Amino acid sequence: MIAGLLNRVFTAFFDILNGASVWLVLSFALAGTLHSFLRPEKLQRMLGNGRLSSIMRGTVSGMLLPICSCGVIPLGLGLYYSGAWLGPTLAFMTATPIINPAAVLLAYGLLGPQIATIYLVSGFVVPMIVGMAGNRFAGPELRAPGIEEFVNVPAMEHGDGIGVGRKFISGLHWGFMELGVMVSRYIVMGVFLAGVIIAVIPRTTIQEYLGNPGMISLLGIAVLGAVMYVCAVGHIPFVAALVASGAAPGIAVTFLMTGAATNLPELISIYRTIGKRAVAIYTLTMVAASMLIGYLTNVLLLRDFVPFFGSDHATGTVGMAKRLIVAAPKPLEYLCSGIILALAVHACLPRIRQLLTGAECSR
Repeated sequence: MIAGLLNRVFTAFFDILNGASVWLVLSFALAGTLHSFLRPEKLQRMLGNGRLSSIMRGTVSGMLLPICSCGVIPLGLGLYYSGAWLGPTLAFMTATPIINPAAVLLAYGLLGPQIATIYLVSGFVVPMIVGMAGNRFAGPELRAPGIEEFVNVPAMEHGDGIGVGRKFISGLHWGFMELGVMVSRYIVMGVFLAGVIIAVIPRTTIQEYLGNPGMISLLGIAVLGAVMYVCAVGHIPFVAALVASGAAPGIAVTFLMTGAATNLPELISIYRTIGKRAVAIYTLTMVAASMLIGYLTNVLLLRDFVPFFGSDHATGTVGMAKRLIVAAPKPLEYLCSGIILALAVHACLPRIRQLLTGAECSR
């Protein structure tokens, strides 16, 4: 029995890691490139302040990138450690996985225009709310430690006199060997915990016990979506199954929001790299906002909701969505998973050496 459980856990772990690893590696490379080429003072003007326009820029920037909620971790943290304030950073990390073009098309195809439109509008409003909460309630983590000194360094010291090739290599080094090493161990930890949840709680059980309307189900589905790992499009069929089995439309909207925008790898990474107050602001705001939208959907917006069964329209829309989904070759997934695991092990080496040294000294 234990062997079977471990097999399910590690199978789920590697399935999740393989699905996210290509996006993670690309995000480390992109975050490093932005860190190297984007002038800190320019980023400071765009995202390094408490203005509402900065939060809007973070939200819109996130909406334009079709990256999953794991892949957005390096990009969001890269912005934060390059000078962005906490609010725009959290808005960016919320908007990116929600407003995924393929996910939106699948929502229109499988859930119908009513639920999908509410999801689309909420995908802009909720990141704005999360960003405002981040700026309003943050403490010292409002900006990364030491970022003001970095921004005030003269331009030549930021590498303006270095060639493009050297700046690109320097950016990749920062993206992988600094940001990647810092983040990968927490991503691996979160993916493993997500694998445990998937192995212990089958989706059929979730569908059975959370398929009833009401605030209790809204709370349950909001919390579940906040900790489960679902890819940017993989949760749409699950939500469609909930609705088809009689769940209220608010359940669908709530899970669409929290399922896409939050998961354990992301929450653990924010907790360990920014702080516990940041992850509390992010999680509580996401859960509260998604519950409120789900409740309003049930009692006000779609009170007389009729499940969507337009098979012809759904087939066409699903076909369009599939063409937008980029599936990486399996060998590339395995290679990128190996890179993520190697970075995680590299991050843990000092601790491993310390433990080994302590064990030798105690003999």
